[in-house]
Amino acid sequence: MTATIPTKTSSEIIYPDSDGQPMSDNTKQFELIVTIQGGIDALFKDKENVFVAGDLLWYPVEGDNKTRQAPDTMVVFGRPKGDRGSYQQWIEDNIAPQVVFEIISPGNRMTAMYKLFKFYENYGVEEYYVYDPEDNELMGWLRSEGKLNYIESIEGWVSPRLEIRFETASGDLEIYQPDGLKFLSYVELSRQKELVQQQMELTQQQMELTQQQMELTQQQMEQERQEKELVQQKADRLSEKLREMGINPEEI
Repeated sequence: MTATIPTKTSSEIIYPDSDGQPMSDNTKQFELIVTIQGGIDALFKDKENVFVAGDLLWYPVEGDNKTRQAPDTMVVFGRPKGDRGSYQQWIEDNIAPQVVFEIISPGNRMTAMYKLFKFYENYGVEEYYVYDPEDNELMGWLRSEGKLNYIESIEGWVSPRLEIRFETASGDLEIYQPDGLKFLSYVELSRQKELVQQQMELTQQQMELTQQQMELTQQQMEQERQEKELVQQKADRLSEKLREMGINPEEI
């Protein structure tokens, strides 16, 4: 069951649902954002108090509609699923997103990325991940002693909160669930579904063939049984005739 979270908290201050910025600058960035957001959302689909969003404006300070960011993906533990126009922290039990992802596009500048980092550090993000698709570079920071500290060895890193694993050795960012299954794009999921359907159809055909073989075997066994009965019947008739003639068939 999901909840609808109210977004208007004051008749005087408006917290816009959009900052006028595009969600992504190119198709690869968009696909990664959707794959990460969708994969995490699916991972926690049965956890009612895990809220996952993509490109949703986060307002951390009540009364301040200028201090805001729209992470490519953010994860909030302790808040219910549901529709929101924006994430207004003061009406969300003052819980800040614990995990944030940003996908770098060619339009991103170092100054802007630094401002993002400081925003997430200042307002309580526990895990911050940045991926550059052009250079296949993944960077991560983990909060400790009130600061976001750089993760030195990110290859094979497992998120403490999400328990997902990151790999880039293939030349692209790959994310794996705790059970080892890989996060898939919509197209990959569709192809996987087709393969599963084909496998199911093949299995059904094999089952039908096995059933036919079993039926054929039963028919052959029945035929052999009938043939044995006929041989036995002939032998019984012959024995009866011999006895009528005064001959004991067991002595022959």
